[in-house]
Amino acid sequence: MKRWIEKLIQRLKADPAYHLDPALHSGDLLAILFRRGVTLLRASLFWRWRLGGVAGPFFVGRRVQIWHGRYLHLGRSVTIEDDVRIDALSQDGVWLGDNVSIGKYAMIEATGILTRLGKGFRIGDNSNLGDYNYVGAAGGVTIGENVLIGQRVSFHSENHIFAEPGKPIKSQGVSQKGIVVQDDVWLGAGVVLLDGVTVGQGAVVAAGSVVTGDIPPYAVVGGVPAKVIRWRRSPGEQNGS
Repeated sequence: MKRWIEKLIQRLKADPAYHLDPALHSGDLLAILFRRGVTLLRASLFWRWRLGGVAGPFFVGRRVQIWHGRYLHLGRSVTIEDDVRIDALSQDGVWLGDNVSIGKYAMIEATGILTRLGKGFRIGDNSNLGDYNYVGAAGGVTIGENVLIGQRVSFHSENHIFAEPGKPIKSQGVSQKGIVVQDDVWLGAGVVLLDGVTVGQGAVVAAGSVVTGDIPPYAVVGGVPAKVIRWRRSPGEQNGS
């Protein structure tokens, strides 16, 4: 039975390399499959018809809130866990790729104020948002494929303007440049990413770091503000020299 279930999951994920741990007890596996079945049924009966587009089966946990669902587009085998809130109202919408998972209590907010619609959010295949993540996507947040994101990571894609000290900051408006996280990045728990940054392919950002500037590809960075600690692949190797 375990082999049959493994093959089924491989087909759903389109990943022939996916294998169950041999130590996983059949009873535990059945309990997990039952819970997944409930989330699949909830998605199919209650949510599918409310969304802008769905490419395949998906899974929705309990107490999920999805606002302006016609702007939300899902790939295959997307998992939205318990207590997630997604406000998809935006210019470009919210797009979740194949095999994306959104962890418990995560929040995606694509528009902050009605006087200025936000740009939106996109996350690529096989990437995740961790538990308690916050994505402020008013200025646009784009995450690539195969990106690992820990718990309590936050993305802030706009800044308040405060150039005039005699005027309330609230009245001076905002600037928006957007945030880009390229493929194969690992963002550790508690990382904060500020507007205008790009995290290069293959980079690792240590837990608790604050990213205020661009991170080069394959760099390992940490601190407040985040700085290069070492390299996974040196700039020379990246350039083929």
